[in-house]
This record gives sequence, structure tokens and C-alpha cells, in this order.
Amino acid sequence: MMLALLTLVALPLQAEVVVFPAPQPAGRELVVYSSLDSPLARPLVEAFQTVRPDIAVRYVDLLTGEIAQRVTDETDAGQPTADLVFSSAMDVTVKLANDGYAREARVAAAAVWPDWAAWRSMVFALTFEPGVIVYHRPSFPNGPPDTRAALMDWLDTAPKGVIGTYDISRSAVGYLYLMRDMEHFADLWPLVRAMGRAGVQTYPTSQDVIDGVNSGKLHLGYNVLGSYAADQAARLPNIGLVLPRDYVVVISRVALVPRAAANPELGEAFLAFLMSRDGQTVLAERLRLPAVSLEVRGKDSAAAMQEALGAKLRPVAVSPGLLAYLDAASRAQVLAQWNAALEGSE
Repeated sequence: MMLALLTLVALPLQAEVVVFPAPQPAGRELVVYSSLDSPLARPLVEAFQTVRPDIAVRYVDLLTGEIAQRVTDETDAGQPTADLVFSSAMDVTVKLANDGYAREARVAAAAVWPDWAAWRSMVFALTFEPGVIVYHRPSFPNGPPDTRAALMDWLDTAPKGVIGTYDISRSAVGYLYLMRDMEHFADLWPLVRAMGRAGVQTYPTSQDVIDGVNSGKLHLGYNVLGSYAADQAARLPNIGLVLPRDYVVVISRVALVPRAAANPELGEAFLAFLMSRDGQTVLAERLRLPAVSLEVRGKDSAAAMQEALGAKLRPVAVSPGLLAYLDAASRAQVLAQWNAALEGSE
């Protein structure tokens, strides 16, 4: 296995940079800005390099907001930027494209990509990640509540402080899940008020919720990113997860080739690999990130979930409709309503 050269750099935005040398000498360098942790990305990068051994990969691990800021700043300054962006922030990444910071990508798989999973041949959804209910198995010998109505009933008698979810003011994923709940669940705010009465604990990351469930501090976590939960449920016997039976919100990690990419053809090459059957299989099997491609048929793939759940799946479309979630006034109103509901003052 090749060794990556790890370098911490102090740039205008703090980043962790990992360089994967080209297996063949005198290769070219692909620059990726990504919110996926570099250790998780390693199998994906190395699989790409088996196909393109002439390419070194400079993998820049950033927060989602930092990715957008860096692409914007570098482009506006007339400088080259990343060759590929791979981000878990669907709304922020679509805004980059909508604001003119992306280019069309010439990728063969785009012709057969699901309609909801692409926009203007610029932004492509690459994963299919449901929001799930994570639960502490010893606390639910007969299984957890598996609908939002059943969750509300459980909250009426649950011990104080044993339910956890995202702090939507600090988690972009949590905020996105909440906004989709507002569209699909008429009793959302009664559910949030019930969580508040039950002493809900809020956290900035999926891992925080999962750790609480694993320790038994939390009995249940609501709207947790399914890809992280599935990975740990496979290894930790205390953790169980269920897909809600009423409906399942699905979000995606998305990718684009920036307009100011130094080597856009390399960005397209990596994107083509990520959208290929081989790349989607690596995402699903090695990274445990469910694949969008219907060619991948694993148990956690989009194809398998569609067969099992059909219309109950509610994937978030890659479209300018996501930009509404970034409106500052609307966000402030939602956060105020959330806080009031949790505090019982709504």
C-alpha cells in the first residue's frame, strides 16, 4: 500500500493536506477540496490511482463552509483552485454552481444518472444517505419506536435526557434534515416540543450522538446520518438503527469541477471514477457510503432502499431549490422557532 505524505498547513483557512504520490513517476497532480475525512478517503483515492497511476492526488480536508469560501476567494482573485470539490453540504455546493463557480463536466455516467441527483451537468450527487433512528439496544429489548408518531408516544414516558439529535445551529446536516421534515411531517413542531419536554440533548455531529447511544447515556438518536450509524452498528453491539417507516429523508454528498480548476480534465477524470460502477462500489463497500448508482446492488445501496421502501424514500434533489435553506432571514426564523419549541415557549 502506498504511503501518503501528511502535511499540516497554515493557509488563510486551516486545512489538513494529504498528498498521495503518483504510483508512476513524473505524474500530474489532482487537487481535491473535500469535507470527507482524509483517512476515510484513502481507499477511494488509492482505487482511483489503480486506474490512473499517472496522477498524484493532493487531498485538502476542509469544513464545508471553508471549501466554498476558498473556491470563491481563489476564483475571484484570478488564481487556480481545486480540480474537484466533494462536499456533504448540498446547499452550499449548489450555490457555488449557481453563482458561476462551476463548469460543466463531461462525464459519460451523467447520461444515466438519476434526474434528482444532478443539476446542469455541474453538480452530481454521489451518495445516498438516509436519516435514521439510532438506538441503544439494551434499552429497547422489543425494538425502538420506528415512526415519528411512535417516537412522540415514547417521549411522553421516556426518562429525562435520553434522546439526542443535532444542534441545528451548528450542524448543516441537522439543519437540512429538519428543513425536509418541515416539508414532509405536519406534526414536526409538536415532535420538537415533545423532545424539549423530554430533555433532548443536542450535538454538533453524528459521532457525538452515536457515542452517547453507545455508552447508554442516550437511549435514542433522531435523524442521525445513516452512513456513520451503519458503520458503527456493524462493529458495536450496543448500537442498533432503523429506517423510519413513515418516510425517510435522504441526503447526498455532492461533487463539482470548479470553473477556475487548474486541471479541470483531472477533476473530470476523478469525478468519472466516482460515478463509475467501480467508484460507487468503493464508496459503498469500503467507505460504507451508500451508492447513488443503480448499478450497485448492495444491501445499503439506493437500489436496495428503493426496492424496500419505494415512495417512502424522500431524496433531497440537487437543484436551486436548496438555496432557500441558505436565506439568512428564513434560517433565523427557523432557529428561533426551534429554540422556542425546545424551551416550551412556542
